[in-house]
Amino acid sequence: MFDFDTPIDRKSSDSFKWQKYSGTDIIPMWVADMDFASPPAVIEALHQRVAHGLFGYAQPAPKLLETIMDHLDRCYQWQVAPEWIVGLPGLVTGLNVVCRSAGRPGAGVLTMVPIYPPFLSAPALAGKKRRTVPLHYVDTQWRFDADEIQHAIDAQTALFLLCNPQNPTGRVFTRKELEALAEICMRAKVVICSDEIHCDLVLEPRCKHIPMASLSPQIAERTITLMAPSKTYNIPGLGCAFAVIANPRLRARFQRAMQGIVPHINVLGMTAAQAAYEHGRQWLEELIDYLRTNRDLVQAAIADMQGMHMAPVEATYLAWIDTRDTGIKNPAAFFEHGGVGLFDGAAFGAKGFVRLNFGCPRSLLTMALERMAQALRQR
Repeated sequence: MFDFDTPIDRKSSDSFKWQKYSGTDIIPMWVADMDFASPPAVIEALHQRVAHGLFGYAQPAPKLLETIMDHLDRCYQWQVAPEWIVGLPGLVTGLNVVCRSAGRPGAGVLTMVPIYPPFLSAPALAGKKRRTVPLHYVDTQWRFDADEIQHAIDAQTALFLLCNPQNPTGRVFTRKELEALAEICMRAKVVICSDEIHCDLVLEPRCKHIPMASLSPQIAERTITLMAPSKTYNIPGLGCAFAVIANPRLRARFQRAMQGIVPHINVLGMTAAQAAYEHGRQWLEELIDYLRTNRDLVQAAIADMQGMHMAPVEATYLAWIDTRDTGIKNPAAFFEHGGVGLFDGAAFGAKGFVRLNFGCPRSLLTMALERMAQALRQR
């Protein structure tokens, strides 16, 4: 049994999440890292690596590539070749590299909103034109409209940015949905970048993560997949991620776009990734059970708050909460005043929403939910 209940004091640490509200009585539940210690196997591996004493330039060892390949095969029945794997210091880096590598200057990049903020900023930083289509809340699920996507793609569109499992809504797209999206992109000769960083955090037993590139060899030829152990094993600060790119031409363009601007992967990040994928399975299974109970607690609490709504969370440790029926103009500021720091939905392209991170000890989550309920009662 692993301990997810005991709080770990991060107030005086270098935590980006907790420093935002340093010196206040605001519980930070905004940025997506968890308040749990990483798996003991990861911590032990890091101790051994530090004891070695040398931290020079490094590259992913064959053993790490084999471990990643085994993980993808075992969990998703997706067989990849070692040369398809391109190391990255992080997923946001990968998003920006993809936008730089796909299409001509000024080409179009399409994505769905609400979406993780770097999806909205990366196209412009790469000199590309961003276009969005909305996700729709239908029958308790956030879904995309294939016809809207079809109509949004034009002759200038070079790239579609997909997030699956979806951040912030927590959707796990079905095979049928992914195939419909892939067909549209293939017909239009659009490259798909699929950010699948939350793929190992599926909470709903009826759902299964399906890598976009695993659907068929033809789809794999047009897909760049971005993955990392960082969210799953709570090691985002160690900087180790990877892209999987089957098409050698896409891979060469991606690697050219990296040259001169993308640093080496953190040596400790590679150590942590190796240990996590190789020895973290039991820890992850217990984490999923813990997060599932936290999710249920959040859903029940939000349902009891007048004017607040949220869809069932199928994956991730993030709740996407609709506050529009409360009439509160700035919900993030409102709940900050009530002692809970949430992520403002405006940054995701959706005003009136907030994102809550429930990847924390249950006692802290209960306190935050009670503060939110009290703030609403005392309006």
